[in-house]
Amino acid sequence: MADSINASDIQVNRGFLWRVSFISGLGGILYGYDMGIIAAALIFIRGSFALSTRMQELVVSIVLIGAMLGAIIGGGVADRIGRRATLLWGGCLFVVGSILAQLSPNIMTLMAARALLGLAIGFTSVTAPVYISELSPPQSRGRLISLYQFALTLGIALANVVGYWLAAGQAWRTMFGLGVLPAVLFLILVLTLPESPRWLFSVGRMEQAHSVLRTYTNEAGGRLLLEDIQSALQAKVDKRWSSLWSPAARGALVVAVGFTVLQQVTGINTIIYYGPQIFSLAGITADKSAIFATLIVAVTNMVFTVVAMVLVDRLGRKPLLYAGVGGMTVSLFVLAYAFHHQELFRASLGAVATACLVFYIACFAFSMGPIAWILVSEVFPLQVRARGVAAATIGSGASNFVVSATFLSLIKSAGNAATFATYGFFCIVTLFFVRFIVPETKGRELESISTKTADAA
Repeated sequence: MADSINASDIQVNRGFLWRVSFISGLGGILYGYDMGIIAAALIFIRGSFALSTRMQELVVSIVLIGAMLGAIIGGGVADRIGRRATLLWGGCLFVVGSILAQLSPNIMTLMAARALLGLAIGFTSVTAPVYISELSPPQSRGRLISLYQFALTLGIALANVVGYWLAAGQAWRTMFGLGVLPAVLFLILVLTLPESPRWLFSVGRMEQAHSVLRTYTNEAGGRLLLEDIQSALQAKVDKRWSSLWSPAARGALVVAVGFTVLQQVTGINTIIYYGPQIFSLAGITADKSAIFATLIVAVTNMVFTVVAMVLVDRLGRKPLLYAGVGGMTVSLFVLAYAFHHQELFRASLGAVATACLVFYIACFAFSMGPIAWILVSEVFPLQVRARGVAAATIGSGASNFVVSATFLSLIKSAGNAATFATYGFFCIVTLFFVRFIVPETKGRELESISTKTADAA
């Protein structure tokens, strides 16, 4: 069984693992770019097409409907045709969606393009973390999976740089069209990747699984891993969606879906999608200045994701979550207080809002951001791992859709202070969820994590 594996017996070619993890993680750049570029583009799209508040929310959130559909389809596809092939399909969708968005003659075509980009996001966000987790040894798995989140934050930062650069010309079409470049690079590099050895073994292609393992681990390590995978496959878990509610997978489903939903309802994507509008509420009214402030937040997100990569396999998942979510809670309530007592801050409100959002995003980046992807790719049994991650992605997408599709309306109806205090309340709920529901997975083999999670359920 998994617990019998001695990690010191598994010698790995770390250079190979970093390379394949980085390439597959490039899907995160595409995800981040298409998620982040709407913040700057929306300022000019709303004028080009005379959009109402409700239509602005729909343009932002339609990508999430596509992402949920992509997760449903991608989870089954990844289990059926493999992780590598599914990443290739996702890359193709990114290329088509980016071109269509640039050429959109009307708002309906733009929304169709955004939905297609969402479909691509669903494919890659389901598959890339699973692929990385299935190649990684337990002692460095968290760090390697964090590469996906780092790539995502890099994509958001690139989107904000492009948005700031093109803001003077209001060139929102070019903002979308530039997404073709990383999509084509992603497609080319994915062609150089091997298939996941765990997936190959699960479909009976043992010799190919051995061949992949020999490229990055020694004979003893490969044998131990394959024996452990074979033992895990003997568990009675089929590949139907309904099996996610079986005793073997139910606990993992609660952890993964619950955590990804909480990740969204704590308000992270209101900042990513509506950053310039939030800074405008705080008195930073110039479009370019608001976009620049959003860029500062995006760079902070990227930098502190590196902190998570360094610490997640040293300190563990839960200590980082306690520190990060605690910091997010404080920053949201301070921001709510500042908005509620604007007369006390006057000209400094913009600086206070920037400081709060930078602190919030820093805390998110070293905790909930990367650890969500780590947990959901670790806790499920091999037979339903891709579908399990798909279910978590659907939960994330659904809650993200609700938050992003209601943010501007909530600001109008409840006010700035109440809106951010609501997200702060959900941070408190998250702390309790981490304390009582989330397992510590640091340094443990994948098969032992899914077994223990099933026992806990």
